[in-house]
Amino acid sequence: MLVFILRRLMQAVIVMLTVAFIAFMLFQYVGDPVTSLLGQDATQQQREDLRRDLGLDRPFPVQFARFIGNAAQGEFGLSLRQGRKVSTLIAERFPATLELAVAAAVIALGAGLPLGVYAALRRGRFGSQLVMTLSLLGVSLPTFLIGILLILVFAVTLKVLPSFGRGDTVSLGGWTTGLLTTDGWKHLILPAITLSVFQLALILRLVRAEMLEVLRTDYVKFARARGLQDRAVYFGHALKNTLVPVITITGLQLGSLIAFAIITETVFQWPGMGFLFIQAVQFADIPVMAAYLCLIALIFVAVNLVVDLLYFAVDPRLRMERPVAGH
Repeated sequence: MLVFILRRLMQAVIVMLTVAFIAFMLFQYVGDPVTSLLGQDATQQQREDLRRDLGLDRPFPVQFARFIGNAAQGEFGLSLRQGRKVSTLIAERFPATLELAVAAAVIALGAGLPLGVYAALRRGRFGSQLVMTLSLLGVSLPTFLIGILLILVFAVTLKVLPSFGRGDTVSLGGWTTGLLTTDGWKHLILPAITLSVFQLALILRLVRAEMLEVLRTDYVKFARARGLQDRAVYFGHALKNTLVPVITITGLQLGSLIAFAIITETVFQWPGMGFLFIQAVQFADIPVMAAYLCLIALIFVAVNLVVDLLYFAVDPRLRMERPVAGH
């Protein structure tokens, strides 16, 4: 177990160093932070002084080591567009993105799991075929189109839900949430559904495929032969074994929801990290872009590590010692 954890941690460190290097290269080859901060009218002496203050006159390895040290402390300098600390901007936007991603994950898992089981148990019937057709649409349609259609129906035509923003929020210390206000819930519904559609369809199809595979196994046939009721066979035996890969995929998809919420946040003007990143790209705000890349990579690495450990704990085959070559 210890060797497994150490190996995963070493892989995580390598991944984070690689992403940090890519983020650092943004500072070197995308735009000029000195020009962005001082403008075109600055004198040569002012440019040299600022370059020295920022450490840009030092050798490349020294700059990279300094970048790693600052990044490890959550410091990425000042936003070139807003003139504020990047860590502060990220801290302000992260609650909105996490709230949206968790809501989308709950919708995807809460609807995808029972629909996948239904599609497997009612295979070949009209209801099952309809569910699979809708899931195919969910996988195929682009996220921005789903968001626009939802806005058209529920915000423009029916006028029952708002089409942009986060609504009223409540501050709990340094954390803001809209889950404690009615207006916050109304603003969350459309973007959460939009972000969840692809994941819902993916989980639905995965559960159906795994359920059908498990129902063909010998131990399920043996359970039927013992005279167990269908409910006990389906939910006591088949579904339990189906959930192992589903938990793995769902865990990995949570990181994807946070990383790929950019489009949804842009469509709904949701004030999260994705929307902040899009604004940073438009204005070549390199510190914000670098911080976003590092944070998303950290989230992916952390989620993957947790999923690997859970999978290691659940599946006894991974805990068996590997046979020595030649024996």
